[in-house]
Amino acid sequence: MHRVLIIGAGGVGNVVAHKCAAEPSVFGEILLASRTKSKCDAIALSIQKKYNRTIQTAAVDADNVPELVALIQSFQPAIVINVALPYQDLTIMDACLETKVHYLDTANYEPREVAKFEYKWQWAYQERFKQAGIMAVLGCGFDPGVTNIFTARAAKHFFDEIHYLDIVDCNAGNHGKAFATNFNPEINIREITQNGRYYENGLWIETKPLEIHQPVNYPEIGPRESYLLYHEELESLVIHFPTLKRARFWMTFSENYLTHLRVLQNVGMTSIQPVKYKGIEIIPIEFLKALLPDPSSLAENYTGQTSIGCQIRGIKDGKPRTYFIYNNCDHAACYQEVGAQGVSYTTGVPAMLGALMVLTGKWSGAGVWNVEQFDPDPFLDLLGKYGLPWHEILDYKLDFD
Repeated sequence: MHRVLIIGAGGVGNVVAHKCAAEPSVFGEILLASRTKSKCDAIALSIQKKYNRTIQTAAVDADNVPELVALIQSFQPAIVINVALPYQDLTIMDACLETKVHYLDTANYEPREVAKFEYKWQWAYQERFKQAGIMAVLGCGFDPGVTNIFTARAAKHFFDEIHYLDIVDCNAGNHGKAFATNFNPEINIREITQNGRYYENGLWIETKPLEIHQPVNYPEIGPRESYLLYHEELESLVIHFPTLKRARFWMTFSENYLTHLRVLQNVGMTSIQPVKYKGIEIIPIEFLKALLPDPSSLAENYTGQTSIGCQIRGIKDGKPRTYFIYNNCDHAACYQEVGAQGVSYTTGVPAMLGALMVLTGKWSGAGVWNVEQFDPDPFLDLLGKYGLPWHEILDYKLDFD
């Protein structure tokens, strides 16, 4: 049994804490910490009722390295699962380095003042983590995370060379709100209002936000208009699978969502630049976040499914091959199990499972790692058991270019 420190008590932190609590043989003691201790206490109470198990809670400022170090030193965890904000990745990594504790997150670092996310800041920790003899596992959610591992499975078992990768992400659920985001509104809106980008023939090609779109026929859901975005897993996948000729990421948005987003952009509410209001400096997108529903509050009335997968084309034994691997997740079932909606669930389950891989020695090696660098088989062997069954189809092509 091991001790685990979970930092972050939003929708994903709730799922991670519940899933860790359900595996006492691996996660012997759990400490859930965030800036707002009352959120941690509410999750702890839910776990107590569901599993008759007590977990510890604490308040911590994840921007403050000495405070993080003090918490880690007092609890002595074997691993820190970071499901706080991406802005805080580096401070938590610094604290793990100082205390020589393994680290895992679900989204790569981005600075508050620039809407730009990439792995360079975290990859720069490679030698320091190696010298400390500890692991940093990056991007172990669903996308990034499971989509990377799906790609690694394809490369290991079904292809000699992967040439084309399309990651497709559909949320066909309905939460009943006029406008809401499925995870932190600030991070979500920053992500989708940036320019799009995809990889082709060794080059990164930039597009205007949501400029390229086409319908994709998702399993059990049907056709949904899907928009090309830049997503962080593309950055690592094109490095670790160098035979790739093209790699793209697609996500669905309803017309209602896009209409609201356009209006908010047009009036400046999605800006990350400070403005003065009655002598006080505010950042519009942070104010907007305070107005929008908390993503975790959407769970109770959420219906419908998510569908996330990878369509991969390449060659095997000199012949062309097409392969599709995916998971569908039901929002209402997630709420019944852990009080979460499907987007939080599909991120939180892989984070718990990645930590389990590290603690049981299935994934090992000092340094900084993206999940596609590990053996995909032990992870995928357990993913269905923990609530995210996956399916694969050979010689299957989604109905899009």
